[in-house]
Amino acid sequence: MTIQTLNLTPPLYEYLLSVSLKEASILKEIREKSSTHPLGKMQIAPEQAQFISLLIKLLGVKKILEIGVFLGYSSTAMALALPEDGQLIACENNPEFAEIARQHWQKASLEDKIILRLDSALDTLEALKEEGYNEEFDLIFIDADKSNYYNYYEKSFDLLRKGGLMIIDNVLWHGRVANPEINDNRTKRMREFNRRLFEDERIELSLLPIGDGLTLVRKI
Repeated sequence: MTIQTLNLTPPLYEYLLSVSLKEASILKEIREKSSTHPLGKMQIAPEQAQFISLLIKLLGVKKILEIGVFLGYSSTAMALALPEDGQLIACENNPEFAEIARQHWQKASLEDKIILRLDSALDTLEALKEEGYNEEFDLIFIDADKSNYYNYYEKSFDLLRKGGLMIIDNVLWHGRVANPEINDNRTKRMREFNRRLFEDERIELSLLPIGDGLTLVRKI
C-alpha cells in the first residue's frame, strides 16, 4: 500500500503501457508522426487519450468542444469514443496543424463527427456563444497556449452544461509550478490558473498526475 502516487520510472511507465494501452492503429500512426515533429511534446500522452475516451463512454458524452488541436491525436481519440450521433467542434488557429489533423480525421472516417473552427480560440468561443451554444457541450477539453488558459476556461464555461466535464491538460507544467525559483510568464500563469480553479465555487475538481497533469472539472 502507499499513501502517495508512485513516481513513474521509465521501466514502470513502459510496463504501464504494455498492460493497459489499447490504441487504434490510426492513433498509433498519429502519435508516431507527432514524435518526429519539432513540437511533438505538445501531443498528449496515449494513456491520457485512453482515459478521456473511457470517460466519454462512461458519461454518455455526445457533444465535445476541443480547444487546441495540434496534429489531431486527441480529437481523433475523442471522436472515436463518441456515439454515432456525437459531434466534436475543434478549435485551432494554425492552418498547417489543422490541415494535418484534417487528413487524420479523414483517414479515420471521422469527417462527419468533427467540425473544424480555424480561428483564434477566443474568437471562436465568442462566436459559439452568439450562435446559441450555451450549455450545449457535455465535455470541453483545453490544451492550447498556456498563457490563455484562464481566458479559455472563463469564455468556455457558459458553453458547458451543468454537470458537464471540463478537462485541462499540462496543469503540472513539467513540475515547474512547484519550483519557486522558476517564475517565467507561462509558469506564473499556470500557478495562478490552478489556484483560481481551486477557489472557484462553481465547480468540483480533481487534479490527476497523469501525463503532465490533468485537471477534471465538473460544473455544478
